[in-house]
Amino acid sequence: MPHYDFRTARVYLDAPLAAGQAVPFDRAQANYLLNVLRLKPGDELLLFNGRDGEWQAQLAGAGKRVPSAVIGERRREQPRPSDLHFLFAPLKHARLDYLVQKAVEMGAARLQPVLTRHTQVARVNVERMRANVIEAAQQCGILTLAEVADPVAFKTAIGDVDAGRLLVFCDEDAEVQDPVAALAAAARAGLPLAVLIGPEGGFAEEERAALLQRPNVVRLALGPRILRADTAAVAALALVQGVLGDWRSA
Repeated sequence: MPHYDFRTARVYLDAPLAAGQAVPFDRAQANYLLNVLRLKPGDELLLFNGRDGEWQAQLAGAGKRVPSAVIGERRREQPRPSDLHFLFAPLKHARLDYLVQKAVEMGAARLQPVLTRHTQVARVNVERMRANVIEAAQQCGILTLAEVADPVAFKTAIGDVDAGRLLVFCDEDAEVQDPVAALAAAARAGLPLAVLIGPEGGFAEEERAALLQRPNVVRLALGPRILRADTAAVAALALVQGVLGDWRSA
C-alpha cells in the first residue's frame, strides 16, 4: 500500500503542476485554508490535479485576499487509473453525497446515475456530485478523480455498458444467496468491472429481465437483511473489490 501523508492539507487544483510554479487558489479554497485550517505563510500543502501526481507546496501570499502556493518536489507519481464503473439509482441530498463519497473511496472510476422505473429522484445535481468526488479524493489520498456522468434512463445506461465488461447488479431475489460464491464463479473471466445498484423500490421486472439477457452478468444477493441503497452500494463495492477487484493486489 502506498504511503499517504494525512497530516498535511491536500488541495485539488484544476491546473498544470510543476516544480517552481506559483499557483493561486480560488476564494472557497482560500477560505478553507486560512479560516478553517488556520494555515500561515510557509505552511506545507499537498497539491494534485488528477493528472500530474501529488506535489509538495508551501502557502504564500496569505496576507492577500487570494493566496497562492509555491510548488516544490513531486511526492507521488500519478497512478494508473482504476477501471471500475459504478451505476446507481440516485438518492436524495445527503444520502447521495454519502454514496458518491464512499464510491470514490472504494475505487470507482466512473459514476453513472441511472433513472429506473422506481427511482424516487428525477433531478440530480451533477456539480454537487463532482464536488463530493473532489472532497473524497482530498481526504483519502486519491490522485485520480472519478468521472461523473449525466443521469440517463435505465435502457440507455445498460446499453452503454460494454458487453465485454462484467456487470454485477444487486438483487435480493438472486438465486445464489452467497455473494462471494457468486462473484468467485465469475473470477475466471478477468473482465473489467461495473456495479449497478437499483432504487429503494427495487428493479422492475422488465429491468431485471433486460439485465439477465446481457452477457457477462452476475446477479448478486447481499445477505439476509434488506439494506438501504447507500448501504448496499458500500457492501457491493467492497465485495466486488475484495473478490474480483484491486483489493486482491493491494
